[in-house]
Amino acid sequence: MTLFLLAIIFRVVNIQYAQGAKYKKLATELTIKQDTIKANKGNVYASDGNLLATSMSKYTIRMDVVAVNSNVFENNFMALSEELFQMFGNSPEYYQNKLRKAKKRRNRYLLIARNVGYNDYLKMKKFPIFKLGVYRGGFIAEHKTVRAHPIGKIAERTIGYDDFRGEAGIEGAFADFMEGENGLRWKQKIAKNQWKPISDVNEKEPIDGHDVITTIDVNIQDITHHALLRQLEYFEADHGCAVVMETATGEIKAISNLGRTSKGKYFEKRNYALWESHEPGSTFKLASLMAALDDKVIDTSTVVDTEKGKVYIYNRKVEDSKRGGYGKISAARVFEVSSNVGIVKLIREHYDQNPGKFISKLEKYGFKKPIGFQIKGEGLPYIPNPKDKKRWSKISLAWMSWGYGVSVTPMQTLMFYNAVANNGVMVKPRFVKELRRQDKIEKIFQTEIVNSKIASDQTLKKIRKVMENVVIRGTAKNIYSSNFSMAGKTGTAKKYIPRHKNEKGETISGHYSTKRYVASFAGFFPAEAPKYSCIVVVHDPNKKKGYYGATVAAPIFKEIAQKIYTTTPIDNQSVKDKVEFESIVNQYKKYTKVINKEHTYIPNVQGMSGMDAVSLLENIGLKVKITGVGKVKYQSIKKGETLVKGTTIILKLS
Repeated sequence: MTLFLLAIIFRVVNIQYAQGAKYKKLATELTIKQDTIKANKGNVYASDGNLLATSMSKYTIRMDVVAVNSNVFENNFMALSEELFQMFGNSPEYYQNKLRKAKKRRNRYLLIARNVGYNDYLKMKKFPIFKLGVYRGGFIAEHKTVRAHPIGKIAERTIGYDDFRGEAGIEGAFADFMEGENGLRWKQKIAKNQWKPISDVNEKEPIDGHDVITTIDVNIQDITHHALLRQLEYFEADHGCAVVMETATGEIKAISNLGRTSKGKYFEKRNYALWESHEPGSTFKLASLMAALDDKVIDTSTVVDTEKGKVYIYNRKVEDSKRGGYGKISAARVFEVSSNVGIVKLIREHYDQNPGKFISKLEKYGFKKPIGFQIKGEGLPYIPNPKDKKRWSKISLAWMSWGYGVSVTPMQTLMFYNAVANNGVMVKPRFVKELRRQDKIEKIFQTEIVNSKIASDQTLKKIRKVMENVVIRGTAKNIYSSNFSMAGKTGTAKKYIPRHKNEKGETISGHYSTKRYVASFAGFFPAEAPKYSCIVVVHDPNKKKGYYGATVAAPIFKEIAQKIYTTTPIDNQSVKDKVEFESIVNQYKKYTKVINKEHTYIPNVQGMSGMDAVSLLENIGLKVKITGVGKVKYQSIKKGETLVKGTTIILKLS
């Protein structure tokens, strides 16, 4: 018995003195841990400084009711309940009962609210009881950051993300640069799997990431998005894209990619402009005509017989949209009316014996390889090669000449058309202007020249003239305006349906559909001195409502061009034309009337589009904060109140 007692005494002394430090360390490790505070990513800005993407602080607020002295609790829990009611709703009684039950059950991790914003978090820190802090007030604030897009879903795919979904868009391309430096804080275990900060002060504060300044113009982006959306909705199209590019610099000022859901709504589903490589149809005829003109095998006055609008190439039919054809017409007119027969006959006559010469022109025009964006997901082009005997056929050259049997992305087509507008200088489209670290410029992205001259000045002059005539008297004459000039080319392509099995299990051979089409329009404006180039592509419009490029895509181009003219006049070219869309007419009447007033009072901007309202309010000296997207439903300072310049007004959009 004595030996047993001595053994126990020895064991206690050994644990307390010899191994005491070890077990104290183990106990500490089990009750205290170092927690990482995630740093905010850098911001993404538009070219004018508007926020496109930012990190917002969100807090989950909990309460360690055990930490609060009973007297303090009894004297203040009703006041705390009143404050919580004022901020979150429910009722004071609801919170009183919740807090009493938590106190009775000795709850050390009572949930008060989730997704609390930073300003509300600061207010809550001053609430009764909570203002005593972590230890005496039981105030537990768990911080997280969420990514927010202040202009809503507009351009979402291009702005992108870097999260559990992967890397996409600008955020994905510059993820490493935008990452910040994480902070550290200590937490104490208060219950099973429940931890609270030991103090209000972090051991190491997180350092935010660095910023990306894009080329996007928020006003032009808003115009482009809504112009595309309106037409997609009307024609019940599957998806579409529209891109606006500054001619001289290659800066992408707007890009909209909208896909249709099963419920008929549209959202930024994929970056179709970069990703979707497809048969372009008649917009590709520009490359065919330019090649022949630059090789001097034809002139715009060269006459070609379109016969009766139908020819057969090795038993494969090429047909014009106009029944009976156009008869004998010039090469310029072939382009203006988009004669398939005419362009096929011209290209076959001069390149059939040497198709490689024609292919080399297409390579010069940037169609044989990807552009090479930093943004991931660019589609691969396909141009047949005469040396590839497995894929090259007797009809390959003829089909290429009118935009079939080839595959290019909308961005490649836009880059080519922009080179025509830019006096033959092909510049690479770009989305980013500069990178910044703590307001210091880290890197500036300069204009990158892909090809210093894609064609002679003589060829370019002729090409630009026939492109202008497409709008004046050709396939796009429906968008012609005598008061502001545009140049471009329509495109209508049948969609190829690959070999597949139908619902009955029958194998259906690959074929071109007579029900599914791609409508497009590419061009630039003003025609005389181009400032912007633009492409619009719409897939699978409802055939019953229309499917030609002139009907579906060209009006989108005109709306974009005209609204850019209206809001940001170009080279003193006046716009007196009537806007086609009634909603735009009404909007701009209201906008013009308001903006022309001498402002001494706050104007009413409810019902205006968000971008127009921001422009108006900033022009009269106010600072503007917006939430949501669409039209203004609420303004924090009521109309008629005295204007005080420098005041911040909050707009809610929906």
